[in-house]
Amino acid sequence: MRWSGVVFFISIILSSAASKTASAAPNWADVYADNNLLSGQALFEMSIEQSETAIQLSFDAAYTDAHGAAPDGGGQATIAGKNTLEFKWEDSFKNSGTGTIIRAGDGVIVSMKTTRAVDPRCLVFHGQNMQLKRVK
Repeated sequence: MRWSGVVFFISIILSSAASKTASAAPNWADVYADNNLLSGQALFEMSIEQSETAIQLSFDAAYTDAHGAAPDGGGQATIAGKNTLEFKWEDSFKNSGTGTIIRAGDGVIVSMKTTRAVDPRCLVFHGQNMQLKRVK
């Protein structure tokens, strides 16, 4: 009877440690934006949703005066390092590519590489080293 109590106590301690380790995975869920893209002519917003290890992102971009194309899109992301996500994306104009997201202070740095360009009007929104701030 005494040993079973000790075994039970040890199993509780191990279960607690395992659940803390699993929940210690970085949480990427948030909304980020650059309201001053292209020297204030455009804006770009990205939302990241996470459920355990499944990470989904969505984005939209537009010129502030509403001219031209206004793509929205999204894709799946995977954790590539402590502060880095890698993702594949497709926008509403059928352009697609790959990208990375790196944590940077109160925001993220997003780099998007176009691998299939169907509508070139959207390509100005799929840039490198875009600094997005967390939307509060």
